[in-house]
Amino acid sequence: MANHGPSYGLSRECALKSQAKFNLERAQEALKWVEEVIEQKLEIPNSDEGIRNQADFATALRDGVALCELINRLCPNAVKRINTHTNAPFKHRENLEMFLKGCETYGLKSQDLFQVNDLYENKSLYLVVDCLFACGGMAQKQGFNGPRLGVKVADKNLRNFSEEQISSGKTIIGLQYGSNKGATQSGMSFGNSRKILPSEFMRN
Repeated sequence: MANHGPSYGLSRECALKSQAKFNLERAQEALKWVEEVIEQKLEIPNSDEGIRNQADFATALRDGVALCELINRLCPNAVKRINTHTNAPFKHRENLEMFLKGCETYGLKSQDLFQVNDLYENKSLYLVVDCLFACGGMAQKQGFNGPRLGVKVADKNLRNFSEEQISSGKTIIGLQYGSNKGATQSGMSFGNSRKILPSEFMRN
């Protein structure tokens, strides 16, 4: 776990919000899926009881090895070389970066990913959980036959219109632009000159 001092002020407020968004059951479900896909048991303290907190979740994935193996199962050769059997922090970070690049290759969007520090420094672990669920959804879309996680990513609903349909659509005025149908200047008096009749002079 990364060693850093306590947070204060806005940093502490952001940290508390991130912790509140972390769902322990959802994180446990994601870790179980990772184990089933890579067919390995993750190193989690007191794993018989499952993860107890965010620290346990981060410990299981922090070196990036399991994540790289995961994306390689889903998208073969997404990560060419995994840094294993090392305690060097920069190698762990490199693994995480390669995993994230592999996710992009697999089809995940930038909003589905997390930053390396979100996991390595335990900043926003809920984003890591969300990313794993996004991987699970993409795996279903890509036809992965292994264990499932999350909801299948929807396919694009592409529509093809003929030139005639496109041209006719240009002549239609959308309701958001309003309508002047039936509008007249009846009853409007501004801009009209007043007529002075001779009878008005005679009364005066």
